[in-house]
Amino acid sequence: MLYLGSKGYRVIAHDRRGHGRSAQPWDGHNMDQYADDLAELTAHLNLKDAVHVGHSTGGGEVAHYIGRHGTSRVAKAVLIGAVTPIMVKTDFNPNGVPLEVFDGIRNGVVEDRGAFFYELSAAFYGYNRAGAKESKAVREGFVEQGLQGSIKALYDCVKAFSETDLRDDLRKITVPTLVIHGDDDQIVPFETCGKVAAEILPNAELKVYKGGSHGICTTHKHQINDDLLAFIQK
Repeated sequence: MLYLGSKGYRVIAHDRRGHGRSAQPWDGHNMDQYADDLAELTAHLNLKDAVHVGHSTGGGEVAHYIGRHGTSRVAKAVLIGAVTPIMVKTDFNPNGVPLEVFDGIRNGVVEDRGAFFYELSAAFYGYNRAGAKESKAVREGFVEQGLQGSIKALYDCVKAFSETDLRDDLRKITVPTLVIHGDDDQIVPFETCGKVAAEILPNAELKVYKGGSHGICTTHKHQINDDLLAFIQK
């Protein structure tokens, strides 16, 4: 946000319902409501020719927002380490992540979410790889961000980001779309998500970050900034 803002762009970020500084309602923690919340925000601000950038679950939100509400307000889209088209293992996605993995995430959120988030951060940022330079501050910040969300929102979000089938939404994204994914993403696998999403999208450009983890917006932030600016200015 700081980088793009300094380049003269209006930069807007919203906290997903139940997360960050947003309200913490009991219901509505699903991809349909996430997309509709985004549509309500863009309409309220009367945004036009916006470039929608979404990381991880946020990438799913961007895709579903466009799938449900169209491209009338959208100029371009960027999916970074996104959960599109679907994460969970199914008959049509046999190489997906087994449901038991997501059950484990839910259990971690319920039992000791602070400890769970801290342990998860090692794989999230690739700090568990040989030769990786770990930042304990980044890991602690990850936990702090996670604890800002309501436990109900965090619990329900697991189903939203893992089980929502976004294939049809991707087919509806006719605007230019940049797909950025780390090839060593241990959270949202490149082979079943980023790679497949780029193949489904009608107008996609794929950038693969060699050795990149799921946390590339932190570990590769300067590269992300440069790629975003170049894509926006095309």
